[in-house]
Amino acid sequence: MGTKTVRLPQLAWYENNEFDIQFPDTWEVTTCYMKGHNRPPLSDQGFREAFANPIGIKPIRELAQGKNEVAIIFDDMARVTRVAQIVPYVLEELEAAGIKDSSIRFIAAIGAHGALNRIDFAKKLGEDVLSRFPVYNHNPYENCTPLGTTSRGTPLAVNSEFMACDFKIGIGCIVPHPLTGFSGGGKLILPGVSSIESFAYNHANLIAEAIARGEDMAGWVGKFEANDLRLDVQEAARMAGLDIIINAVLNGHGETTELFVGDPIDAHNEGIKLAHEIYATEPLEGQDIAVMNTYAKANEAFLALPLTMVLLRGGGGDLVLMANAPEGQVTHYLAGAFGNRTGGRLWFARTTPPPNVNRIIMFTPYIDKAGASWVAPPECISWAKTWPEVLELLTEKYGDSAKVGVVPDATMQYFTQ
Repeated sequence: MGTKTVRLPQLAWYENNEFDIQFPDTWEVTTCYMKGHNRPPLSDQGFREAFANPIGIKPIRELAQGKNEVAIIFDDMARVTRVAQIVPYVLEELEAAGIKDSSIRFIAAIGAHGALNRIDFAKKLGEDVLSRFPVYNHNPYENCTPLGTTSRGTPLAVNSEFMACDFKIGIGCIVPHPLTGFSGGGKLILPGVSSIESFAYNHANLIAEAIARGEDMAGWVGKFEANDLRLDVQEAARMAGLDIIINAVLNGHGETTELFVGDPIDAHNEGIKLAHEIYATEPLEGQDIAVMNTYAKANEAFLALPLTMVLLRGGGGDLVLMANAPEGQVTHYLAGAFGNRTGGRLWFARTTPPPNVNRIIMFTPYIDKAGASWVAPPECISWAKTWPEVLELLTEKYGDSAKVGVVPDATMQYFTQ
């Protein structure tokens, strides 16, 4: 019997290479690539044009003139943004504005995620940045300056070091997101550098209000219009005085394929237009097996679940969740587990598998049983460290015939309606 092979990206912050998985050639295997999977990376000229022609505002070299203190916030290791590739252009702009190195600091916009260490900072920013500038973690529990309440009721308090600066820059990426439709823009502020009370309200209360209105959360991935969480985030960015946003749109290999620089709302809105196209994936339904690779957010593998619910047949099927994250699943102080019966203030114990899922196979050499509590209760999960182990479990059940849907990065794609 022959085999069919599918090549998938993996280990974004490590080797950043590809991994081959095989299936029996008698199985029907469909790979669901996003439209922009192989879109070419942005050239040096493309980066320079984005900074020279920002959307809705003047270039940094003009805006920063006369400023005294600069804060640059950036997304964390749960986002594959290659910030180190973007920062040199930012520093060129600041130098042209007469800003000295001693006036610049970087702050990791980690929100409720665990703090980064120096290894993470080096991967994200590059060694040159660490040798020239102080780089800090955001602390959502301390040192946040109250800024008032958004029109949707969120009590906004933002990192005090960030607020003490008179020029504020944000660097991140735009990818589909299960709450705000797409990431990027003001999410670097809320939840990025806000207090836990701020993003707890934004997440819990606004979600509850949306559900009460009859909205289906399963359809929020890629939903941008009429999204109260997104609108709340945009308002927070204005209240915090974020001067400029730098948002990357990525291809299927985690490379920056387009860059949107400019006003935090206008540039983000423009970026969303391209993101809708780049990450769009033709829907596939009625599969026996869903193989969901997680590349851009391998340490938030549970984000693959909304696509899984669509892909598997209504009577239920098998989910193979590929979570190749040596660091394990991200620490999440708001919604993560911190014991078998305890967790963050929005945590709850999963008691059943996700809809349409009969069996879950977690495929990873780096088993993280506590982190898998995001996905399902322990008794619903089988673990496999190698692909032959996965294939043995599947062939025992399906024999010579199975319908398989493979998503190359279920954390960076969305199914079109």
